[in-house]
Amino acid sequence: GNLNAVPAIAQSAVAYCVRCTALALLQTDLPMNEGAFAPVTITIPPGSLLDPHPPHAVAAGNVETSQRITDVVFGALAQALPGVIPAASQGTMNNLTFGGVLEDEEVRGEEMRGQFAYYETIGGGAGAGPEADGGSGMHVHMSNTLNTPVEALEYQFPIRIEAYRLRASSGEMGKHRGGDGLVRQIRFLTPVNVTVTSERRVLRPYSLQGGQPGAAGKNSLIHKGETIPLPGKFSRQMEAEDVLVIETPGGGGWGEQ
Repeated sequence: GNLNAVPAIAQSAVAYCVRCTALALLQTDLPMNEGAFAPVTITIPPGSLLDPHPPHAVAAGNVETSQRITDVVFGALAQALPGVIPAASQGTMNNLTFGGVLEDEEVRGEEMRGQFAYYETIGGGAGAGPEADGGSGMHVHMSNTLNTPVEALEYQFPIRIEAYRLRASSGEMGKHRGGDGLVRQIRFLTPVNVTVTSERRVLRPYSLQGGQPGAAGKNSLIHKGETIPLPGKFSRQMEAEDVLVIETPGGGGWGEQ
């Protein structure tokens, strides 16, 4: 899938990493001004993933590529500051969109007509740090979005949320344990178009200082009782009564157990 990002995304992600590291070292917030970043030089090769030129498209940079930049920068800083930097968090926003059209039909006793569309990001596990376990079922780094309550979703859209829970043991072990991801299981009550843009479905969130890497995420479709694995990025038509299951990654562990 296309993950090209503009330079501003890279600059923002690096600024975030610098401020987080400064907070850990100085125990005070770093002002967001030019002087704070004077020692930092960001070099982005023209025509690269982080500075594409026309006619190359840009997509998912703010949601997925930004997370990968953060993982890379923190991983580099961990080599210089091994007792300060936490292990990798889930490293994705698990972007889910679906939509369709309801005409003259009733769903679950409530009449819903016309076009509908929905977009959400889904939390996961935070990486463990030198002083504490990672948080479970949370948005990490620059996502900073809220989850939509199940009741609101089922009231407004022709879906049923069959599971929304922590993904047990997806955060891995170490002296401090990575946080667990989430399981989001959605049954569609009418045909829909579904798009998922997610990362960390193959490569697991890294650990630090002898911990274990977090569990990779998984996407799957349950169609007429058969479970079908889905890739990290896809768009497809789903039928009524199809079930989408998104299992988000866990955080990496920190330190030898």
